[in-house]
Amino acid sequence: MNDKDTIAAICSGVGGAITVIRISGSGALNVGNSVWKSRKTLSEDTKGRFLLGKIMPDSSGIGETAFAVFMKGPNTFTGEDVVELHAHGGAFNSRRIFNAVLNHGARQAAPGEFTYRAFINGKMDMTQAEAVCDLINANSSMALHLAEKQMEGVLGRKIKSLQTQLIDVLIECEARIDFPEEELDFKSREELDKEISLVQEEMLNLYETRFEGRVIREGVRVVIAGKPNAGKSSLMNLLLGYDRAITTDIPGTTRDTLEEFINIRGIPIKLIDTAGLRDSDNVIESIGMQKTISSMETSQIILWLLDASIVDLKSETTEMEKYLGGNKNVIAVWNKSDLLADVSSLPPVDYDAAVISVKNETGIEKLLDIIEKKAWDHPHEKEPELAISQRHAEHLKKSLSFIPDVQNNLRLENWELAAISLRQMISCLKNITGEDATLDIYATIFSKFCIGK
Repeated sequence: MNDKDTIAAICSGVGGAITVIRISGSGALNVGNSVWKSRKTLSEDTKGRFLLGKIMPDSSGIGETAFAVFMKGPNTFTGEDVVELHAHGGAFNSRRIFNAVLNHGARQAAPGEFTYRAFINGKMDMTQAEAVCDLINANSSMALHLAEKQMEGVLGRKIKSLQTQLIDVLIECEARIDFPEEELDFKSREELDKEISLVQEEMLNLYETRFEGRVIREGVRVVIAGKPNAGKSSLMNLLLGYDRAITTDIPGTTRDTLEEFINIRGIPIKLIDTAGLRDSDNVIESIGMQKTISSMETSQIILWLLDASIVDLKSETTEMEKYLGGNKNVIAVWNKSDLLADVSSLPPVDYDAAVISVKNETGIEKLLDIIEKKAWDHPHEKEPELAISQRHAEHLKKSLSFIPDVQNNLRLENWELAAISLRQMISCLKNITGEDATLDIYATIFSKFCIGK
């Protein structure tokens, strides 16, 4: 990205009551004063104050009432001079004002370019920049809180602390290389080995939070599958709290997949209703069933609905095994238990199981308990202080891979070789905070942002 241009973007939702246009860069003041007019011009004397004036988007001389505010760098989000225009909303009006801003010397900002400038101007590290994107994309209160903590620098400070500990050991190694004959107060090999072991433990604990990070940031794909008329669409409607899927007594009503986001116990979940699986010569129904199978293959959890009201209950489990074939990411859900005289008559299954009645809304909490447990799939904190992303995990894993070499060379007093591995470890950690990241990594990360951030 070119960090010298003056950039601008519509930062508010298109079509809202108010539009906010942000301008950042060395020319922000000139661009702002060219488009917005008042008795007082925007200047250092008016910084931080909202001024009432008019935006003149064209040469007609007719303007509209709008607020403008000038914020002087480096005490801004981007670290540069920033002007914001707050005007009447509406898609057409927003675009008209924005075009005027572009015509007076600004360039449209690329996705994430405001945050990128905040990063390169030292206003935040890479973990904080990524947290801005996480905040925008948060689908649960847990994801929101995690993003807020990361924006405050919790993860960045942890990574910096690990770097400092490794640098202390590196300094010790380099001192032994540079002053081998001097009677300096060197630490013993045992002390250095202990320091590395402590760093390893901290890094491993941090690395383990990648599971929470994946669930909280990306959510979990949960597919509702089973035979026709087992109650799949009815269960989806119940979990959503409104009628999203059409339900009838006619088998094969659902012909396509339906996807909706839902929050279960703080976990963002993409809930997918699917066509019932059965032998059928109907071309449209067959296409729907193929989509069902594809959805099952890419899901993290499958809710397989079984009909507890039929006479031959064993045939239900046999049909389930036919399609699942030992898949362990399955919850067997016996529905229509209100029509079952004796729950103990249900045949055993090799999966986590729940007995529910969608009609009477019973057994749902137990089902949610199982979904929550299977979504995490390992012990976790209810509200983790830290939860790293996949990118963070990759660099941590690489950094950890050098520890055996470091420990071995420390014990053998191969100080130079130990120093080389320590520098590689530190470099991996710097990639997390962005200190050693390359331009292509920047481009990949910031391309995930929306325009205006």
